[in-house]
Amino acid sequence: MNIQEYFGRISYNKPHKDADLQTLTDIFQHHIQTIPFENLSMHCGEAIELDLQSTYNKIVRKKRGGWCLEINHLLFWALQELGYDVCILGAHSYEPAEKGYTAEINHILLKVEIKGDSYIVDAGFGGAYQMWQPLMLISGKDQPQDPGIFRFMEDNGTWYFEKVKRKHYIAEPGDTDFPDTPELGNIRKIYRFTLEPRHIDDFQELNAYLQVSPDNILQKKSICTLQTTNGLLALVGWTLTEMKYNYVEDMDLVNITTLTDEEIEKTLKDKFDIVLENKLVP
Repeated sequence: MNIQEYFGRISYNKPHKDADLQTLTDIFQHHIQTIPFENLSMHCGEAIELDLQSTYNKIVRKKRGGWCLEINHLLFWALQELGYDVCILGAHSYEPAEKGYTAEINHILLKVEIKGDSYIVDAGFGGAYQMWQPLMLISGKDQPQDPGIFRFMEDNGTWYFEKVKRKHYIAEPGDTDFPDTPELGNIRKIYRFTLEPRHIDDFQELNAYLQVSPDNILQKKSICTLQTTNGLLALVGWTLTEMKYNYVEDMDLVNITTLTDEEIEKTLKDKFDIVLENKLVP
């Protein structure tokens, strides 16, 4: 395992003498724009091992992505190597269908301390709720980024993470008109967490459970998402969604394409730079 090899994987070639916020932000943005959030191993008959060497080989050497447990674990290792004061936290994600947070911890994120300030760094949520920069851990403050406005709310030691959603404009072929923007302010809860430090081994049971439980979304859908310089790409099952953030004021442009089985492999290579060793069953 070699930090320069990791830098090569994320196409990062700037100086990194100081473990400061600017360097953290640069590395983080390279990380989320080159390493997809994906669960394709589960749909290729491959087991996901939650140890750092396996994760490193998969993501850095085989140029794959991974789910939150893999992506954030790799980032944790890299930030430690660079001298950051970083720890692992566990979160309960919000399930809109259930209108509540999961009973068990099912997500991993990172807290980084820089000059007395705490930042949340999470490269593993994927999709439209992926932060693009480290977020200061401060309650009640709007923190606007390209994907939207993020916010933490703290209550009795529990932190709640949410995002103000933008409206979506779904483009039809040949369509150039935009509809009137409806009222904004739609809040999407993302997850809740405490600041209790965790160890990666605390998530071994979760890693095993997610691969066998038929009820979770990761079993039901094959997912591959990647942040771009102006939005995101998402392949869920046979559906490819391409989103441009803030294409017109307070509205994201969405293009949706349904792929054939034959197009899946080519799309993974062309759009996500992923070549699978085993056959994907979307």
